[in-house]
Amino acid sequence: MTLAQQQPPVKVNVLNVCTPAAEEQKEIATALSKVPGQPGFLPDFEVARGRSVLSDASQFLQAGANAQMSQAPVTAAWVRIRRELSEPSLFATVQYSFSADAKSMIETLVMHARDPKEVVQLSIEDTASAVTSPASMLATNTPVDRIKVERFGKPSVVLARCTGSEGGPAPDQSAYEPLFRHASSIMGQYRAILGARRIVPEELSKVVTSGGTRGKPASKTRPKSTASSH
Repeated sequence: MTLAQQQPPVKVNVLNVCTPAAEEQKEIATALSKVPGQPGFLPDFEVARGRSVLSDASQFLQAGANAQMSQAPVTAAWVRIRRELSEPSLFATVQYSFSADAKSMIETLVMHARDPKEVVQLSIEDTASAVTSPASMLATNTPVDRIKVERFGKPSVVLARCTGSEGGPAPDQSAYEPLFRHASSIMGQYRAILGARRIVPEELSKVVTSGGTRGKPASKTRPKSTASSH
């Protein structure tokens, strides 16, 4: 038997993030409907801040084959807020994170399922240009541009706002606007419930003060390490 014959088959799942099928839309809508509008929190909580530096290699993997490689390190400051939800909520924890670099700011809300028999977690994300301040972004309800439902033993279901490629027109996503609006409403609710408008600017100012200036931008940055907890 040759080495090639010994290798297990590789299965590749291609996600249709621009125009998900009706069944996938239903799964997204169901997951969004399970998010409690008035959550009950346990006493445990976490507020963390930090700075993440990405190598050129990791930037390339995140941005894809057309990425523009930077000679300088990419640095982003971030703040994370985590709370535990009381039963009988479908979700056990909620984690809100805010990442800011010289080019963009990203809000992400992640709901982790209590008993992941079907849904493992739901994540909602929006992005804004760094031409404004984090406080200004948080003062407005930035529309959500990405919704992801991670499923147990199945491929994830993703809906993202898409633009035209190679000069072509953008796909018609009008049918998905109710899902985007619902997700944006949830983000706005939890931004207020978790006190993000106050906590994020305060914690980001400590990161900049303690660590000096930031490096050049990254298009998408995720929290990697914890600098402090309260």
